[in-house]
Amino acid sequence: MSPISTTLRRTGTVVALTTAGVLTAAGAAFAHVTVHPESYAKGATDGLLSFRVPNEEDTASTTKVQIFLPTDHPVVGVLVTPQAGWTAKATTVKLKKPVKTDDGTITDAVSEITWTGGRIRHGEFQDFQVAFGQLPDDVDQLTFKTLQTYSDGKVVRWIEQQQKGQEEPESPAPVLALTAEGAGEEPASAGTGASGSDASSSSSSASSSSSGAEESTASAKSSDSTARALGTAGLIVGVLGLLAAAFAVVRVRNTRS
Repeated sequence: MSPISTTLRRTGTVVALTTAGVLTAAGAAFAHVTVHPESYAKGATDGLLSFRVPNEEDTASTTKVQIFLPTDHPVVGVLVTPQAGWTAKATTVKLKKPVKTDDGTITDAVSEITWTGGRIRHGEFQDFQVAFGQLPDDVDQLTFKTLQTYSDGKVVRWIEQQQKGQEEPESPAPVLALTAEGAGEEPASAGTGASGSDASSSSSSASSSSSGAEESTASAKSSDSTARALGTAGLIVGVLGLLAAAFAVVRVRNTRS
């Protein structure tokens, strides 16, 4: 084997392995079941959650999706958005600790939603939307364990929880972060005169600081996601450039010969 052929073979092997690694890493980042948006304010009312379910199998379709809602910190007033081709079934349970809301005391809550009848094929994803009346205000995050069933009988259990300081688990459950509430609320009257003005001013400043901190956090998350996407794209472009350069060198050498 000539030196040129050996160089080309080695370069091709490195490029293939590198590209495979990049695509595998990129695919893993988008293959999980996730919830959107990624965060809500504690105690938020009248909102919408979207559970994104991608199909990971090459030869099977997703035919059943089960989302389990926490009951120790329940989401009240859950309604399922109709999904074309799918039939949704919501299961409710009696709460051990009733939840007090502006509309009264809630004693039951949805603990599971199951979608059947549809298909998510290879290379596709489906968003399943759920409306809620009120989120809990006494916890920092909600975990929605999920089961994904395929047409060949395989069941993927998205139930693992991220442990602080450790790498992301292989099959993580969708997690909704709950942020500090009350950034835009009017403070209670502290009286009249100079003292009342000072108190109002301080409360307003605190609210502005809290709002700014939340905006900064959201901006940082967005920037981090963008940076990861650009980094992955740049690495792929670099690999393709390396391959093109290798072929160019071989072509020049062959021409000279």
